[in-house]
Amino acid sequence: MFKKLFNFGKNKKEQVKEEIENVSEELIEEEDLQEEQAVVEEVLQVEEVVETQEPLEELEQEAATQELEEEQIEAVEEPLDEACDLQEETVQEVEEAEQIEEQPKKVSLFDRLKQGLTKAKQGITDRVDEVLKSYTKVDEELLEDLEEVLITADVGVNTTMEIMEKLEDAIRSKKITDPQDVREELKLIVEEILSKDDTKLDVSHSPTIILMVGVNGVGKTTTIGKLAYRYKKEGKKVLLAAGDTFRAAAIDQLEVWANRCNVDLIKHQEGADPGAVIFDAIKASKARGVDVLICDTAGRLHNKSNLMNELGKVFKIVDREYPEAKKEVLLVVDATTGQNAVSQAKSFKQVCDITGLVLTKLDGTAKGGVILAVKSEVDVAVKLIGVGEQMEDLQDFDSKSFVDALFG
Repeated sequence: MFKKLFNFGKNKKEQVKEEIENVSEELIEEEDLQEEQAVVEEVLQVEEVVETQEPLEELEQEAATQELEEEQIEAVEEPLDEACDLQEETVQEVEEAEQIEEQPKKVSLFDRLKQGLTKAKQGITDRVDEVLKSYTKVDEELLEDLEEVLITADVGVNTTMEIMEKLEDAIRSKKITDPQDVREELKLIVEEILSKDDTKLDVSHSPTIILMVGVNGVGKTTTIGKLAYRYKKEGKKVLLAAGDTFRAAAIDQLEVWANRCNVDLIKHQEGADPGAVIFDAIKASKARGVDVLICDTAGRLHNKSNLMNELGKVFKIVDREYPEAKKEVLLVVDATTGQNAVSQAKSFKQVCDITGLVLTKLDGTAKGGVILAVKSEVDVAVKLIGVGEQMEDLQDFDSKSFVDALFG
């Protein structure tokens, strides 16, 4: 009995001990779990703080960056504003300078003329000065030397005789004894010859038709291009007609000028009837309200009567189809051809009513006296002269400016 009680007590003790150990283990596990949970909560709190700080730091960084950019912008804007003000002042100064520079350009046409007549001056007035310096008195020998200078300068025999007669009369009437005074009298006589019927090319009437005539190679097409450029620049509506259908590349050459001047061109195929081209150009001119119609014509040899007669047909078409237009017929002659220019002018004058002369390439000859021969023997006003290749080098002829440049 006792033994049973002892064994029961022993078993009970062990059972209680096991329960105590189990409870202890559970308590320990619970404590460990709480500690782990606390640690996890602390970690989560730290992560929340870190996550909160990161956007705050980003915002602070963005704000600092924006503030820096604003400072940089202000730093750039200040010199930029100063630069803009400086640029405006510079532009204004440049514009004023350009306006100042434009003024001498407008009055430099005489300088261009003087420069273009350099060779002619050397061939005429410089030689006249040499003759006058070699004499101490006015006599027959001096007059003979002057006569030789004028003839060799392509003034022409007839024109030279006319000039010398007037010079001798002036010497007798004014009792001139000083050779240097002869120069001034010669200048006055030359100016008198050139100023006769001194008229400029007038295109103020709308419409105006200009017909360019002359042999090949004298500069008709180039003169047309320069006139188109001038009138286009003046605000006029210009139309070109490629009436020279026989010369190779004449149409293409005129088309280049038309494109350069931004004006319209009426053309047919090479070898077409020139009269048909002029007819179509007149119709187009009426339809488009053109102010100035400039017509090229074939470079006809002045000694070919059949070609000259064909030129006459062109003028008949103009008279019939365009009676309301003011008509200008300009004969273009090359100054370098000398007396041949005079014979050309006489032949063309027999076929058409020439209203003006265009003397080209004066800058390329020392025999500029041909202008006196053409003007005197053909009795047609010189309206344009070419003294260079630039647009401004095709100038309205002014007798006084011409003589001043020649004798200057």
